[in-house]
Amino acid sequence: MIEAHQLTKRYGEKTAVDRLDFTVKPGTVTGFLGPNGAGKSTTMRMVIGLDAPTSGSVIVNGRRYAEHSAPLQEVGALLEAKSIHPGRTAFDHLAAQAYTHGIPLRRVHEVIELTGLQSVAKKRAGGFSLGMGQRLGIAAALLGDPATVMLDEPVNGLDPEGVLWIRNLLTRLAADGRTVFVSSHLMTEMALVAEHLIIVGRGRLLADTTVQELVRQAGGDTVKVATADPARLREVLAGQGVEITGHAGSEELQVTGLSARDIGLRAAEHGIALFELSARTSSLEEAFMELTRDAVEYHGSTGATETLGSAA
Repeated sequence: MIEAHQLTKRYGEKTAVDRLDFTVKPGTVTGFLGPNGAGKSTTMRMVIGLDAPTSGSVIVNGRRYAEHSAPLQEVGALLEAKSIHPGRTAFDHLAAQAYTHGIPLRRVHEVIELTGLQSVAKKRAGGFSLGMGQRLGIAAALLGDPATVMLDEPVNGLDPEGVLWIRNLLTRLAADGRTVFVSSHLMTEMALVAEHLIIVGRGRLLADTTVQELVRQAGGDTVKVATADPARLREVLAGQGVEITGHAGSEELQVTGLSARDIGLRAAEHGIALFELSARTSSLEEAFMELTRDAVEYHGSTGATETLGSAA
């Protein structure tokens, strides 16, 4: 379990992390989301003691990371895949870590097989692709068979097979009862693998919720209905938890709180003809963009794109 209490980090006048309170619980995959510059990497660095908080605290499994007698067996972390001596082979890199932490050599062979590194285990890490570097970083994170696994952008550089492998690995680790904390910019992947989300923007907590609840708050399932009698249909569909919107004079209505099936049955019951009845589900990406709209530091310009296009 990871617990942050009023966690704050300042660099001069810039506040990178601003009084964060959150708990990452075992048994589920928790996604850590936020725009570039939101403070995600800084937060993760403070979890494992690479950065010291300006104020507040963060503990893992009841203690500060530095207080654990065998930290690699408590927390396995991947923050920078290429932080490996380029002259060492994958096997030697893992063996050195195992030796210094009292981990048996058989575990090195196990994580090499687990991460699919058998064919390159004796090759120097300096020649690895980004994807192979990610696999080696994940192997190192899993070396101590830790109760808590924390990965920063683990699918970077991976091919589709590798992305699927990561997805299944994270799900399996959580099913084993481990704490799994993963940052990513890929909303489609987070929607598939994460159950809980911690979202930050400009260093502050924006949401601590489930994927399902965040999507629901962003609009959830919306049904588009077209009819010649929208006013009467509004009366038929009105009720607690039902929201109906539409422009004056338009035959189209947007309905949330009722399924397309329920709407169709009610309309048929009252003899209201429908021209269109289609359901649309908000995506995690849409919900995330809406939530973080005011917390994005770096915005692209469509005007710049048009200028480049005309110059070409």
